[in-house]
Amino acid sequence: MIATASDDARKPRHIAIVMDGNGRWAERRRRPRTFGHRAGARTVKLCVRFCLEHRIEALTLFAFSSENWKRPKEEVGALMSLFLRSLDREVDELHRHGVRLRFIGERAHFSAAIRERMHGAETLTAANSALNLTIAASYGGRWDIVQACRAIARDAIDGALNPDTLDETAFAARLGLSDLPEPDLFIRTGGDHRISNFLLWQMAYTELWFTDTLWPDLDNAELERALADFATRERRFGLTSAQIAPSQGHPA
Repeated sequence: MIATASDDARKPRHIAIVMDGNGRWAERRRRPRTFGHRAGARTVKLCVRFCLEHRIEALTLFAFSSENWKRPKEEVGALMSLFLRSLDREVDELHRHGVRLRFIGERAHFSAAIRERMHGAETLTAANSALNLTIAASYGGRWDIVQACRAIARDAIDGALNPDTLDETAFAARLGLSDLPEPDLFIRTGGDHRISNFLLWQMAYTELWFTDTLWPDLDNAELERALADFATRERRFGLTSAQIAPSQGHPA
């Protein structure tokens, strides 16, 4: 079956996901929380394959928030070890599939070894275009906005920016993901109905979809349900239904 322009309009270009439920998944099996995080890493691979098969342009995953550093040291340490092993193990496969891998967040909190692997992965995959995969790690939406404000303030002090000319486009250009379309579809697993300081600016018009399924249990069928639900949404972006009829589309 040949895809039409209307089909493309009803398919998200960019999916953003909060991967919640690893710890509860492990606890229900009477295993340590780290067991759930390892199981969740397999679901990341499933989501990447799903996006490649559906020709989705971008996938952004909330892996580790600014607030997650406050978790027990043992859990944070295990997460960092898993993060390092995943970078070593998965980057070459992502590269073979044409995936561009990037990270957004405050890198200063990571070890030198992890920062080196992050940089190497980004460099290796920089020219790929099959899928833009972004991992938000040590990230917070408020942090992202503050970083943009700092960049704007520096430009104004240096005379490179007239504050009177600052608009939403110029501000957004200084945020993470500035070169990607804003997320069309937000998915959160685990049953909670909140966005948890994730992409606060970028998700102004994102369609939200929540599932009780814990992250390690997410499968293709659940992702298909999310896409099917997205296809039924009327995305008006402040306009009326009459103005956007007869077909849906993405904002310019």
